[in-house]
Amino acid sequence: MSATIQLEERGHVAIITISNPPANTWTQESLADLGDTVQRLNRDKDIFALVITGEGEKFFSAGADLNAFAEGDVGQATVMAKAFGDAFEALSSFRGVSIAAINGYAMGGGLECALACDIRVAEAQAQLALPEARVGLLPCAGGTQNLPWLVGEGWAKRMILCGERVSAERALQIGLVEEVVAKGEAFAKALELAEQACQQSPSSIARCKSLVMSARDGRSHRDGWRMERELFVELFSTEDQREGVNAFLQKRSPQWKNR
Repeated sequence: MSATIQLEERGHVAIITISNPPANTWTQESLADLGDTVQRLNRDKDIFALVITGEGEKFFSAGADLNAFAEGDVGQATVMAKAFGDAFEALSSFRGVSIAAINGYAMGGGLECALACDIRVAEAQAQLALPEARVGLLPCAGGTQNLPWLVGEGWAKRMILCGERVSAERALQIGLVEEVVAKGEAFAKALELAEQACQQSPSSIARCKSLVMSARDGRSHRDGWRMERELFVELFSTEDQREGVNAFLQKRSPQWKNR
């Protein structure tokens, strides 16, 4: 793992910190490390949730370092586009609950990282934008796909086509983030939500998340309902299903095994 991606585990929660000061920009190496880290966490049955944040008080992440694109090298652009896509696709596919603690500016690939998470908590001073078109580029790591799903086509076009930067409060109003907290409190709130998620059955969460995400694929309601019933029955092959029901009936806290 590179020094720009830091991993800490607290119980069932993994904490990833983007650590590349001053702006926590992404590099090919740190993107590869993020993808590898998430895939490793996916294999760890004891990890139920993930929080990702930026080091320092000013930046969650400013996205890519534009020096990488200054020469107009098509080969370099291809490599970086794939690195961004692979990393954030892995983050989006994390089987547990992922929460972005947006502790400052989230620009370009920084915002796309947050968009790949399930839940976003922003500090009051945070600013969010996808300004790639202003420098002759475009969001290539899910921005044009994930943003409209969250905020609708109109606001997605304002942010992407007009380069509009939004405040944390505006982001809350349009559905880009789920909560706004005071400066310095995003991580604590994200961790609180992660621990709340850990009280749920991880076997159930993985299937619920798959169902919610599948709604983006244009499936009919009929297919979605069928999938719900199938995955509901599938849970009865897990230890967590029996543990959850019996713990409730016995008035005790469940001990999840993610199996």
